[in-house]
Amino acid sequence: MISFVIPVLNEEEGLLAFYQELSKEQKKLGDSYETLFIDDGSIDGSLAILKDLLKKDKNVRLFSFRRNRGKSEALSLGFQKAKGDYVVTLDADLQDRPSEVHKLLDEVRGNWDVVSGWRKNRQDKKKMVWASKLFNLLVKTFWGLSLHDYNCGLKAYTSDAAKSLRLYGGFHRFIPLIAFQEGFTVTEVVVEHDKRRFGKSKYGFSKVWKDLPDIFSMIFLAKYSKRPLHFFGFIGLFLMVIGVVILLYLLGVQLHGQSIGRRPLLMYGILSILAGVQIFLTGFLGDLIINSSSREMFHQPLRFSSDKTL
Repeated sequence: MISFVIPVLNEEEGLLAFYQELSKEQKKLGDSYETLFIDDGSIDGSLAILKDLLKKDKNVRLFSFRRNRGKSEALSLGFQKAKGDYVVTLDADLQDRPSEVHKLLDEVRGNWDVVSGWRKNRQDKKKMVWASKLFNLLVKTFWGLSLHDYNCGLKAYTSDAAKSLRLYGGFHRFIPLIAFQEGFTVTEVVVEHDKRRFGKSKYGFSKVWKDLPDIFSMIFLAKYSKRPLHFFGFIGLFLMVIGVVILLYLLGVQLHGQSIGRRPLLMYGILSILAGVQIFLTGFLGDLIINSSSREMFHQPLRFSSDKTL
């Protein structure tokens, strides 16, 4: 079975056109399939349209957040609920063509765990194309995974790879990298990309600045997500050592008969020790919290689920 996971946010204008095109391609594949629509708190008529599709198509499953939670959490929910051996994601704006899905499925069936689309001839504004190129260059520089397009919405996964992903914030942009770091094989395939025909983009040029904190988060999580004390502990101990050295120096000065009460260096030494202790304890608490928080992070409240009446 193939599970199609479709995040939806205010796409009422083109949602039916997308569904019709997707259904046509799904039937061509010749496999059993399910279509999971994840409504990310839409405030237009998207949910009503999806509920109507749910009544008409037995292959449709529907989940809706009570409020907008972001694409990462919408995808995470879809991955958790998917029942298929393979999972395909694509956006509902028809910029990613459903007719390209077979290319990715051919590769993921050929022993790749994650196959990402490469929008080689991307039909977006120039500033967005250049912003994505900069983002891709930064990711390649920091982690060495060489892909042309990390953030294409059209991707195919094995079930194991999809269900291993725990996404939040802006981490959906790093899906190939996260899967790669978990030991899954990753590749990309050139896909056709169309201009947006309905509605408007949910992302402006400001997303470039939003990507930067996520990059720093990924740098930290890649090395210290399982051991935050190794990061904070080193910094904390370094500051404490500096503080102790300063105070020992001032103690020697005082033993030689000089007053140290009004020296700024005394304050720097004390603050360095206090800051070091706080940072060290931050890492220690992070180690304690990380396991318990991960169990509860992805239990999201839904306003509608086709699997269960709320």
